[in-house]
Amino acid sequence: MLFRSLCRNAEIGANSYLLDTGKARVVLDAGLHPKHDGLEGVPRYDLLEDGSIDSVVVTHAHLDHIGSLPVLLNRQPQAKAFFSQAAAELSTAMLHNSVNVMQAKRTELGIVEYPLFTHRGIDELERVFETRPLERPFELDPDGSLIGTFHDAGHVLGSTGITLQANGHRVMYTGDVNFEDSTLIKGARFPEDHVDALIIETTRGDSVRPADYTRENEELRFADAIARTLHRRGSVLIPVFAMGKTQEVLTMLHRFKKAGLIPKKTPIFIGGLSTKMTVIYDKYAKGRTRRSDDSFRILEDMDLQAGNRKKAGPIPLNPGAIYCLSSGMMSENTVSNQFARAGFLENPKNGLHFVGYADPDSPAGHLRAGQTGDKVVLDSRYGPVARKCEMEIFDFSGHATRESLLEFILKVRPKKAFLVHGDPKASNWFVDQLREKLPKTETIIPQPGTDYRID
Repeated sequence: MLFRSLCRNAEIGANSYLLDTGKARVVLDAGLHPKHDGLEGVPRYDLLEDGSIDSVVVTHAHLDHIGSLPVLLNRQPQAKAFFSQAAAELSTAMLHNSVNVMQAKRTELGIVEYPLFTHRGIDELERVFETRPLERPFELDPDGSLIGTFHDAGHVLGSTGITLQANGHRVMYTGDVNFEDSTLIKGARFPEDHVDALIIETTRGDSVRPADYTRENEELRFADAIARTLHRRGSVLIPVFAMGKTQEVLTMLHRFKKAGLIPKKTPIFIGGLSTKMTVIYDKYAKGRTRRSDDSFRILEDMDLQAGNRKKAGPIPLNPGAIYCLSSGMMSENTVSNQFARAGFLENPKNGLHFVGYADPDSPAGHLRAGQTGDKVVLDSRYGPVARKCEMEIFDFSGHATRESLLEFILKVRPKKAFLVHGDPKASNWFVDQLREKLPKTETIIPQPGTDYRID
C-alpha cells in the first residue's frame, strides 16, 4: 500500500492525498488553496494518470478540502465521490458559490483560467456523488477490495474522518477534527483501535492554549465583550466563515440572550452565503446529526436580520446591533471587509471580535497584529483605515488542540504517522513529541509527489 501527498507544499493549503492499495486507488479530499489564484491553487493532479482512480473521499465542505473537486472529477470521470449526506449538500452550495467568486475574479483581476468549473458542470458531477452514513462500512472500488468507514469528526456539520481497510492493513485519515464539544456541534467520535498508518491534521501544533482555559469561561468573556460594546451604544462586528463559524456564533448569541448576558432585543445581522448555509444546518437538526442542542434551529428560533438580495447597497450600520458577516479573514470583496471599511473601524464605540483563525497575511491578520490607532490596508484599491474601535480575539477554534491530537495518536499507536495540514512549526512540534513518547512510530511530514509505503 502506498501513500502520496498531492499537495503543492507541505503546509496548510489545498488538501489532497492518494492511497494506492495495488488493487484500488482513492483520493482523500480535493481542496483549493485559499492563498493562490488560478491553477496554482489546485493540487498536483498531474501526479495522477487520467482515469486512474476509483473514488474520492471528501471529509467536509470547506474549500481547502473540496474546492478543486470538479477539476479532479473532470480528469477522473470514472470515479465516484463519497461524502456524509450533510457534507454533500454543503459542498454543492460551496462549489456553486466558488464559481461566482471565480467569475468575479476573472473580471476584476483578469485571471483567464477562471472559472475552473461552471454551475452546469457541478450539476452534472452530482451524478457521481455518493452519500454514506457514519459507522457503516462501504466499498470504495468496484471489486470491493478497499473498505471505508466514516466517523464523526466534530469539526463542522457533516465532517468526517475515515478508516480504510485493504490487504490486511488499517489506515485512518482524520480530515479536520475537533474532539471538544462546541456550542452547536458535538466533538469527534473516533475509534481508538490500533492502525498501521494515521494521516492526521496538525493545524494547531504551534498554538499553545493557556492552562486555565475553559470553553465556559471563554464564552462568558465573549458575552461580556459584546455587552460592554452594546452598553456604550456601539455595534459589534464578528467576522465569520459562512459555514461553521457563523452557525456556532449564532448559537452562542442565542444562549447569551436567553441567559440575560446581552439584551434580548439586540438586532443580529447575517447575510448572503451565511444564510444559505444556515438553512442547511437547520435541515440537519432534530436527530439527523449529533448536536449539543438537538432541538434548536437557528432561523426558526432566532429573530435574525437576514440579508435581502433585492436590496442594493451596503448593510446599514445601526448602533447597538451585532453583525456576523463573512468572510472570517475579512478578505477583499467580502461583506465583512466592506462593512469594516465603511466607517466601522474608526468609531471607538464599536467592538471588533475575532472568533476563529486568520491567516497573518489576510486583512484580519493585519488587524489582529496591530494596535489601537494603527492604519491598516483592508483593500488594495483603497487607502488605509485607522482602527479606533475595541478589538478582542477569542479561542473558539474548530480544530483540535495539539494536546488532544497527540493524545489520540498515542492511543492508536500507528506504525507510521503522516503529519498533514500544518505549517512547518506545527508539524515539527508533533515530530519532537512522538520521537520521545512513541519512538517505535515512524513520523513523516510527507513531501509532495513522494510515495511512502505502508506495511
